[in-house]
Amino acid sequence: MRFSTQTLLLQLGVVLLVVLLSGAVHGWLVYERIGTEAENQALTLARTVAADPDIRAGVQEISKEQGTPPPEVLAAGPLQAAAEAVRVRTGALFVVITDETGLRLAHPETARLGERVSTDPSVALGGEEITTRNTGTLGPSAGAKVPVYAPGSSGVIVGEVSVGYSVESLSNSLARDIVPIALTAGGALLAGVLASFLLRHRLQRLTLGLEPEEISTLVHDQVAVLQGVDDGVIGIAADGRISVFNAAAARLLDMPDSTGQDWASAAVPEQLKQLTQPAARDAEAVEIVAGGRVLVASARKAWHRKEDLGWVVMLRDRTELQQLTRQLDAVGTMSTALRAQRHEFANQLHTIAGFMSIGQHDSAKEYLARISATGPLKFPVEQAELLQDAYLQAFIGAKGVEASERGVTLRIGPETLVRGHVADPQDVTTVLGNLIDNAVSAAVAGSATERWVEVEVLDDFTEQGVQDGGTLHIVVGDSGDGLGSLEPEEVFAEGFTKAEQPVRSGAGQGLGLALVRQLARRRGGDVRVLESGTAGGPGAVFMATIPGVMDSAGAMDAGTNSTLREDSSG
Repeated sequence: MRFSTQTLLLQLGVVLLVVLLSGAVHGWLVYERIGTEAENQALTLARTVAADPDIRAGVQEISKEQGTPPPEVLAAGPLQAAAEAVRVRTGALFVVITDETGLRLAHPETARLGERVSTDPSVALGGEEITTRNTGTLGPSAGAKVPVYAPGSSGVIVGEVSVGYSVESLSNSLARDIVPIALTAGGALLAGVLASFLLRHRLQRLTLGLEPEEISTLVHDQVAVLQGVDDGVIGIAADGRISVFNAAAARLLDMPDSTGQDWASAAVPEQLKQLTQPAARDAEAVEIVAGGRVLVASARKAWHRKEDLGWVVMLRDRTELQQLTRQLDAVGTMSTALRAQRHEFANQLHTIAGFMSIGQHDSAKEYLARISATGPLKFPVEQAELLQDAYLQAFIGAKGVEASERGVTLRIGPETLVRGHVADPQDVTTVLGNLIDNAVSAAVAGSATERWVEVEVLDDFTEQGVQDGGTLHIVVGDSGDGLGSLEPEEVFAEGFTKAEQPVRSGAGQGLGLALVRQLARRRGGDVRVLESGTAGGPGAVFMATIPGVMDSAGAMDAGTNSTLREDSSG
């Protein structure tokens, strides 16, 4: 049996029980009210009869006689006539008058005159009024007993008057009142049944027709899936409230759990909100920068049958993928350069072999000396000898090959000084690669005849930095036309592209500069514009500060560095 059906049957049972109990209690209260009214009416009537002067005088006269008159005398007497007249007129079951000993002087059945009453008259003969519900010779009744006093103010009790109304008449009165009670109970039962069916329908609609066991299973599955996946998942209900915000979404957006907040006012990137607009229902996935990461975001409308459940926003981290892609590009560039150098080295060997074969030993020695001085590999990067870190040498050398292919000279600035080793190549690759790529694009698009990009790299080891990692300072300038009319902060805006500012082509690659700034700031550093540049060159100058990416192990002492600097200057 379905849970909704069980709930319906339980509700119907409860409603039926409540209606039956309420009807029974109401009927009992009505019966008690009618009985109380009958007792009060009997008491009033008994008082009236007992206070009648003729009744009082008649009872006193009989009480003075020796013994009790025979029944036929009492039946023809005035007390019997008066009592019967009152009984007939009021509809009472009986109006009984007794003497001071409890013998009947008036009774509806003349054969019982002169006999003792069937119920105890002592309370009334003792001078107190009493209401009763008992069963006498005429059947069950609700009545009252009142003492009869002798005429005058002597206060002598000479008898009592007992008046009663039949219980059957009370039941007839209850039968007349039971119709409204039954109608009320029926209406309450009908309302309860209707409410139960409406509640069942609402329960089915709210639970989408699922059973409690299915809902429990779905909740466990949802928690397991949402908290187990690496992708960020944000669920927006149809009313605009965030209903799902898993741990991955909080980590990727670098913000606390926002479950329960209004989506329109939530502190999420504006691009995500735009994805959930009605006009963007079929929009493609977009890339955004949030929390120092490059995220691919997509949104889909959620439906269950024909019911609108809201939106589901998916977030995927592409930061590491972009970093790996950049590193692979660098490796590919260096591989191309190595293949070219391999051919050059082979040609050099052929040249040496030729010198040797014709006996030109002195020429072969000079040629070997010249090769030893320059090295077998030579990247097109001016003053590359200033870089002492192998990773920086390889990466900037690869960038020099790319720049050379585009007609741009890449050179190392004279203030470059690197004493340690790069400890976090990924962050350095992302920042340095973006700045060099943008500078090369700006130099290519610039109006200067000589196209160049200059890079200065300087590490900084404070006392604390030796323990936590040194800071790498990067300065990149170019021969382009600068930022033009752009403000320096505009190039760091998310989504800024070279199409928006042709004066500085490549000033932003949509995500590059925004990403590197967030990455540097996440480490406690920054990326900023030192010089905006002018048309015709020199162009803009960018400076990046990246703390904690240098390893001081193996760093050269200051004297060795000074010697290298002097040798390089010479």
